[in-house]
Amino acid sequence: MPEIGTIFWLILLIVFVVAESITTTLVSIWFAAGSLVALVIAGFKGEIWIQVAAFVAVSIILLLATRPLAKKYLEPKITKTNYDRIIGETCLVEEEINNLNETGSVKIKGTTWTARSCDDTVIPEGSTVEIKRIEGVKVFVSIK
Repeated sequence: MPEIGTIFWLILLIVFVVAESITTTLVSIWFAAGSLVALVIAGFKGEIWIQVAAFVAVSIILLLATRPLAKKYLEPKITKTNYDRIIGETCLVEEEINNLNETGSVKIKGTTWTARSCDDTVIPEGSTVEIKRIEGVKVFVSIK
């Protein structure tokens, strides 16, 4: 019959592995490794204090050694796309911008965008406007 220590470390290992598998970030993998080492020591009839010390030591060492690397490679990197570059640009209104009628378009670097006025003013066709922000596929502009 297995010892209580062996059962304890096995249960702890399972809990940490399940916790790791249901999260999208590294949360408990280090503690699962510590539990595995303690489980092996318990299997060889090691003293409880050795099991606990091994669990703590392995968990802390792995946490300190791998957490910065894991964070560096697993954190999503936000890459600016081309649309960020057009904020602040000046462009020409191709179709009258009227927020109430939900009409309006501007041409920006050869591409036509749906446009809305930032302050709900009607902007006539042919006006020069400045792009203030982008929401979805619409640019919000104000008269230059």
